Amino acid sequence: MRLLPLASGGPRRGSPRHLPSCSPALLLLLCGCLGVSRVAAADSRRPNVVLLLADDQDEVLGGMYVPSALCCPSRASILTGKYPHNHHVVNNTLEGNCSSKSWQKIEEPNTFPAILRSVCGYQTFFAGKYLNEYGAPDAGGLAHVPLGWSYWYALEKNSKYYNYTLSINGKARKHGENYSVDYLTDVLANVSLDFLDYKSNSEPFFMMISTPAPHSPWTAAPQYQNTFQNVFAPRNKNFNIHGTNKHWLIRQAKTPMTNSSIQFLDNAFRKRWQTLLSVDDLVEKLVKRLEFNGELNNTYIFYTSDNGYHTGQFSLPIDKRQLYEFDIKVPLLVRGPGIKPNQTTKKGASNLTWRSDVLVEYQGEGRNVTDPTCPSLSPGVSQCFPDCVCEDAYNNTYACVRTMSHLWNLQYCEFDDQEVFVEVYNLTADPHQINNIAKSIDPELLGKMNYRLMMLQSCSGPTCRTPGVFDPGYRFDPRLMFSNHGTVRTRRFSKHLL
Repeated sequence: MRLLPLASGGPRRGSPRHLPSCSPALLLLLCGCLGVSRVAAADSRRPNVVLLLADDQDEVLGGMYVPSALCCPSRASILTGKYPHNHHVVNNTLEGNCSSKSWQKIEEPNTFPAILRSVCGYQTFFAGKYLNEYGAPDAGGLAHVPLGWSYWYALEKNSKYYNYTLSINGKARKHGENYSVDYLTDVLANVSLDFLDYKSNSEPFFMMISTPAPHSPWTAAPQYQNTFQNVFAPRNKNFNIHGTNKHWLIRQAKTPMTNSSIQFLDNAFRKRWQTLLSVDDLVEKLVKRLEFNGELNNTYIFYTSDNGYHTGQFSLPIDKRQLYEFDIKVPLLVRGPGIKPNQTTKKGASNLTWRSDVLVEYQGEGRNVTDPTCPSLSPGVSQCFPDCVCEDAYNNTYACVRTMSHLWNLQYCEFDDQEVFVEVYNLTADPHQINNIAKSIDPELLGKMNYRLMMLQSCSGPTCRTPGVFDPGYRFDPRLMFSNHGTVRTRRFSKHLL
């Protein structure tokens, strides 16, 4: 199959002959976090970039942080470099601005792939899951192709492995359940290899490959369905214990979990690993093809995820959406020009800004759940076995700030509910976030973290990196990002500190 770009013809604005304004920082906008030399960007051979994005893959032992433990807000932050309070994608629904017409009009023209194409002359290729509501009839359907993409192979709505529809440059193509031609991870691998073979060699390229794995329904390829039979979900210190001194939603979890729930989450853990074996195959094929084409040494390859996932921590059987490390910390692997192999950096990073002091604000968003039995959160997958905790609730809305230095790693979180509940963790001393120290920490330090959070919640653009003077009269209400919700509450701390 030969790939056809969305547009063809003579040189356009941003082609190689029109590049005096193309910033080396923009060419390496994903590489700068690791201190990559700008020599490669100044080279006449501008580097290629490949971004591999998994779905719901956690990384507790190392990685970077995401601004939201939920697919659509996190993906919007990856594409725009903005916090959720600036791009206004607050959940996985059209009403929450997930692939809505407003998103398409305001944010899509300014995503970094759009800039790479229009300003820097990059060929841009997308394959896989875009945003959860992509393809919705009320937002243009599958005919809508976001600005900035030369080649577009996007999945309709949420993660699937079989029986799905792709938008091929704006035209719908349905797939069934024949493994050899329909298994989505393999389809993404094949179209990616086709792109590398048939693209133009006169322009550098950016590829974003967004796999369904390891998102539910955790359908592994046939050859991998019996692997990892002796693997179990990690039994960390916070596994199957009660979430003492935590938000009401965590406190309602049943502890200890029943044997049936533990068996369920262990099985889910194995299935998630099984789906990732096909992602391994994809990565291997991609690297080999880049090497065969003579482009590997001039290509940065990034591997990461949109958010994490929990399997039994604080007796929460399976899901995401929480403020803890297992839900907000994701893998970050990179190789490319100027990057020495076998290195690990402990510097803090996020998928929208790379800072080691005040790292990231991230928010858990949800919709109002009125059914006490907790409806299924993924089509075809019941999340409501005996120990289910309804985690997709409106009042599971929180905002957090992370302060990292050589002395401490502090996390401060506020919930937007009647309790105005606060959670604070010293991850240097308590990496599993078992002890909420909000009531024992120095009140002055608590006030400073609250103040810093308010600054980040009111920032935009460069001020999110170095927040300026904060107006003590400002009151931020996360509910303003939703519709038809309550009145503004008074914050617990409002002293003008720092």
